[in-house]
Amino acid sequence: MMKKLKNGLLIGLPAAFLVLFSVWGLLKPDQSISQSERRPLASFPTPQWETIESGTFMADFETYTLDQFPLRDSFRTLKAITALQLFRQKDNHDLYQAQGFLAKLEYPFDRSSVTYAAERFRFVYDTYLKESGARVYVSIVPDKSYFLAAKNGYLSMDYDAFFSSVRQQMDFARYLDLTPYLDLSDYYRTDTHWRQEKITDVAAFLVEQMGGSLTARYQLHPQSSSFYGVYAGQWALPVAPDTLYTVTNDTIDQYRVFDFETQSVIPVYETEKITGQDPYEVFLSGPKSLLTIENPKATTDKELILFRDSFGSSLAPLLAQGCAKVTVVDIRYIAPELLGRFIDFENKDVLFLYSTSVLNHSITIK
Repeated sequence: MMKKLKNGLLIGLPAAFLVLFSVWGLLKPDQSISQSERRPLASFPTPQWETIESGTFMADFETYTLDQFPLRDSFRTLKAITALQLFRQKDNHDLYQAQGFLAKLEYPFDRSSVTYAAERFRFVYDTYLKESGARVYVSIVPDKSYFLAAKNGYLSMDYDAFFSSVRQQMDFARYLDLTPYLDLSDYYRTDTHWRQEKITDVAAFLVEQMGGSLTARYQLHPQSSSFYGVYAGQWALPVAPDTLYTVTNDTIDQYRVFDFETQSVIPVYETEKITGQDPYEVFLSGPKSLLTIENPKATTDKELILFRDSFGSSLAPLLAQGCAKVTVVDIRYIAPELLGRFIDFENKDVLFLYSTSVLNHSITIK
């Protein structure tokens, strides 16, 4: 009798679990976005004969069921606890925690990705800069693993080789090394990005190397004392939030920022973004293909063209203090072939500023 009961439970409980969660999954409304992971969730795929025959419908349906599974975030947390505490894994989906910071494993060094990025930058140089009299520079923003990975026993790419590869393949640009001005405390604990209030020395160094100077003082404005960066949700375990600050002064307050996408003037700091999906978008309204920052209080006529990824959003307002105008370009969102329609490259300073994360995954660059 006991044996039959035991066998019944072994079969019945998993079956009941599957039936319960299947019915629950069918009845509950689908979610369009995962707030914790900051990404869109899969929707139910439209069945078509072609997709059914090729097998893509079932693959898409599997993705849909995983994304829309009931209590998904709770199961993600359970999985993280099991992986990190029970099985003693050092990372969870390539994320790890060390010295109070969350970071993503950036390994291995993808030479082909760096080569692709350098080829796209060279296209910009050959097309617009070679005969323009422009002064061209390149800087690399290291990710947090540069400071964390090796010393804490995690896989780490050869950053010296990485930096050297970029320098060699971008021999048309003068390399400005940022690493002496950066340490771990310059980054958010729960996010990939650097903290604007911590990189004023980086801005001063770059402007000085481009022939200008920054002597500005700043006022700090806390925009959020509960800033959870992109890694917080992906980690799926409780973490302490960061405080997100913006910096201002009399010069920054006078900027005129023009967004070519919306053909409108936008604020330097879009404070409404603080309550949005990604609070880091407070800086220059987040991902934008083409912006200009005009500085009416400039004491110089120097102009800078900044090719950047998201790290440049918080740096550009600081750099603009030493320029009459900064053109901010993100060629992940606008094809380089189109730039000649919007930008005058003659006799400008041009800075390519990219993070190791983007350069090592440069498929996003057009």
